[in-house]
Amino acid sequence: MTHNTRLDLNRRDLLALGTGTVLIAASPLSSHAEQADLDQARRELFGMRPVTEGRVTIKLPPIAENGYSVPLSVEVDSPMTKEDFVKRVAILSPRNPLPLISQFYFSPGSGRAKVDARIRMSGTQSIQAIAEMNDGSLWSGSRETVVTLAACVVL
Repeated sequence: MTHNTRLDLNRRDLLALGTGTVLIAASPLSSHAEQADLDQARRELFGMRPVTEGRVTIKLPPIAENGYSVPLSVEVDSPMTKEDFVKRVAILSPRNPLPLISQFYFSPGSGRAKVDARIRMSGTQSIQAIAEMNDGSLWSGSRETVVTLAACVVL
């Protein structure tokens, strides 16, 4: 037995369907984290411990023409001895779809607490790096970059 199904659409139904499709396609989707997402990521990483500004230096270009590959350098002022060293550094973004860009782990054997990388940036923003020291203290630094062509865009 064969079933023939016929969809009867009149002009009004077709126009309504087309208009709805265009409106859905044109609706912007959130392509960046909200401040609440950034705060939640910090709490998940470091709990409620206070973060002190300093000891962390971030280098980013003042203008990044392409957000798909932005050079980043993070360095933490530390002697990197068994008594005083950086355990990890977290790189955070307030505008990327996920606030945590990356984490790097160190030990006294690392010699220096320095990272050179390339990151994606979803528009002009201030990147933050938080360094966790072996004594549990948290230090941070931030740097803003103007991005002319954003990455991490959801269409």
